[in-house]
Amino acid sequence: MASRVAKMQPTIFTSMTELAIKHGAVNLGQGFPDFDPPDFIRDAALEALRGPYHQYAPASGQAELRQAIAKHMADH
Repeated sequence: MASRVAKMQPTIFTSMTELAIKHGAVNLGQGFPDFDPPDFIRDAALEALRGPYHQYAPASGQAELRQAIAKHMADH
């Protein structure tokens, strides 16, 4: 290994893949499932894509979700 890359840390993708393997989890973060999802999962995904939340959330989060969490925390 070249000395210039020897000190590089693993990427988040490498770390998450290792964790998924270690814990027997499905790595959805990188699209790694090696099986077809059940129809109810596909149907839910298609329905979600028809809604207003089909992209990454803003870095500050969705206002509605932040407000709901704040209300929940205040109530409890």
